[in-house]
Amino acid sequence: MQKRYRKLAKISLALVYLVIIAGAVVRMTGSGMGCPDWPKCFGYYIPPTDISELQWQENRSYKQGQVIIRAESLWVAKQDFRTNTAYNGDNWTSYDRHNYAVFNPFHTWTEYINRLAGALAGLATLLLALYSLNYWKERKTVTLLSFLVVVAMGFQAWLGATVVYSVLEPVKITIHMIMALVIVALLLYLIKTTDTKVQKHIYDRGTQGFLWVVLGITLIQVVLGTQVRQFVDDQIGLVGENAKNQWLQDPQLQFYVHRSFSVLVVFINVILAYRINKRKLGYDKIYWVLVLIFLEAVTGMAMYYLDFPLGSQPMHLVLASLLFGVQFYLVLEAIKSNKTLKSL
Repeated sequence: MQKRYRKLAKISLALVYLVIIAGAVVRMTGSGMGCPDWPKCFGYYIPPTDISELQWQENRSYKQGQVIIRAESLWVAKQDFRTNTAYNGDNWTSYDRHNYAVFNPFHTWTEYINRLAGALAGLATLLLALYSLNYWKERKTVTLLSFLVVVAMGFQAWLGATVVYSVLEPVKITIHMIMALVIVALLLYLIKTTDTKVQKHIYDRGTQGFLWVVLGITLIQVVLGTQVRQFVDDQIGLVGENAKNQWLQDPQLQFYVHRSFSVLVVFINVILAYRINKRKLGYDKIYWVLVLIFLEAVTGMAMYYLDFPLGSQPMHLVLASLLFGVQFYLVLEAIKSNKTLKSL
């Protein structure tokens, strides 16, 4: 039972990271408004592939909620009906969530795939919660946290809707990203807490506190990074997608803070790795952390000095989320080593 539960939890975690990757691609390609409504896309469960499908047509059947673009605005069908030879405005109501009415098939399907990945991850976490009922008699915490993950996924979906309705408001994008990391943390906790293998790590109180500090610094750096990303998005809107050499021209203060903070991230993690190695505490995943930080620094420098090579932006974001995950898992290992010590 425990092996199957942990396997499902790992699958759920992998799918959540897949959603993070898909979301990073959405941001890189500027596809965040590819579907201007939620949860459907232009009022369809399967979005259109051509602009003609979103233009009013005579002698065509429309279903309630389907969307057309007319006079540079979105219009929603009030009920099921079939058009005649002339447009009848009584059959339509103006979409009032926002005034964004642009159709780009690439952006639409990029965002749609992102939503499909989210739905798949949501289904996996729901199955995980149902399977956790086997723990109810012996370990109620596992069941309760499993269902909390489902609630968190639902909240994350709602946050995604608010991001769309706000036309990609920066604060909401940041909250959306942080919530994804919270879900990662919950799943990692469930994976670790249901692990029955003998803990081989040596407990060290100072190191455990150090791990929490490092994790907090990484989270701050992620938030700063989302703010820098928003500045880049704004620059793209001003100078265009092809002028990559101008995306970080005259950056704002948060860019310099983010860049300087990265030095602290490297320094403090190297010190932590030295401490763990010197005291032979057995936290081998600290080397994963160092590799991820190195790759994170490489992608960051590539964006600044090489004018945003293809894939550097989503890779930078995904590496940051992986870094957070590994660091949080190290914290869990330290906590479990403490419990193991107390039980001896």
